[in-house]
Amino acid sequence: MPDTSVVAITNKWFDAFNEHHLENLLALYNENAEHYSPKLKLRKPETKGLITGKNALRLWWADSFERLPTLKYVPQNFIADGKSVFMEYIRYVDGEENLTVGEVLEIKDGLIISSRVYHG
Repeated sequence: MPDTSVVAITNKWFDAFNEHHLENLLALYNENAEHYSPKLKLRKPETKGLITGKNALRLWWADSFERLPTLKYVPQNFIADGKSVFMEYIRYVDGEENLTVGEVLEIKDGLIISSRVYHG
């Protein structure tokens, strides 16, 4: 049986994101997961920063990986309990200023049901 602990999911999340492996990333999410991001709010104002469902996540991240081929997240710290994790990481993109990011993943039944990004 695969390890579905919060720590294992967090590690898989960073691996999938940094490899730009969209299918591995989406596999960590519930079909109806919600995602909020200030970057989403800026790039797609009609969403008010919130998208719901794997199809919306697929479109958002496919666009991000295409636009930002050097996008990489370097974990700094995370705090987890049995159902959620607060992650702190540095967002690197060639030609852009590094950005410190906080993100909370809420997990239920081994899948991410919501994620919320925080940064200045």
